[in-house]
Amino acid sequence: MANSQSASSVVLRPMSCVDLDAVLEIEQRAYEFPWSPGIFRDCLANGHYCRTLWADDTLQGYGVMSEGAGEAHVLNVCVQQSWRKKGGGRMLMNCLLDEARRRNVSTVFLEVRVSNRSAIGLYESLGFNEVGHRRGYYPAAQGREDAFVMALALSF
Repeated sequence: MANSQSASSVVLRPMSCVDLDAVLEIEQRAYEFPWSPGIFRDCLANGHYCRTLWADDTLQGYGVMSEGAGEAHVLNVCVQQSWRKKGGGRMLMNCLLDEARRRNVSTVFLEVRVSNRSAIGLYESLGFNEVGHRRGYYPAAQGREDAFVMALALSF
């Protein structure tokens, strides 16, 4: 990991209801239209794969992925502003992809705002390719924003 954080101080662990206040704080700072507490609770209750990234006992990010019928869908990956460009997003994505492989998923999908060049670059570096375009998928200050649909075929 290319940052000043020591690798031994960084851990990934399952998200729990106890983490939701800290998760929501990051979510609300990162997004103009954040997920509600209920969405996160539903993800946990429905057995989605939810992981948190901690550094020095402070929540730095989280990821949520659903899985079914041999496919997985990355629903949300977010890293606290102060931890961006330090490998946290890549760690979370690799954690989600490793779990998808463990579950014998054939393809992982995600949507990303067309304006989010940083995230698109990360996903492409992990092997994702654009496979579709959803018009007006995300709410935006001036109406709606399009999303790219990206996919990664996993090999076994």
